[in-house]
Amino acid sequence: VQLVESGGGLVQPGGSLRLSCAASGFTFSTSDMTWYRQAPGKERELVARISRTGAYTNYADSVKGRFSISRDNAKNTVYLHMNSLKPEDTAVYYCRKGTSSTSWGQGTQVTVSS
Repeated sequence: VQLVESGGGLVQPGGSLRLSCAASGFTFSTSDMTWYRQAPGKERELVARISRTGAYTNYADSVKGRFSISRDNAKNTVYLHMNSLKPEDTAVYYCRKGTSSTSWGQGTQVTVSS
């Protein structure tokens, strides 16, 4: 399993970002995919989940209504669209195959600050 996250950066409060995760080494189209984040001094937390076909999605209460997860099975890529960003969204964001895989990518840093 290989995962490469990208798209992070510095953004002002209220701004938007789109994160991407390119996956390889497994059958992407048969796997649920997830996004996690880890803020300094805090445990890694599940942010969003998408089913194999993209028909079902789930979100942490803290991002519901602001973040949207999507996937493109033809490109083996999962996305996290983040709107109305808040300083508390600052974290390193990771994608993951399902919720039990031991493989993690390097993550992408998102910093929300004025």
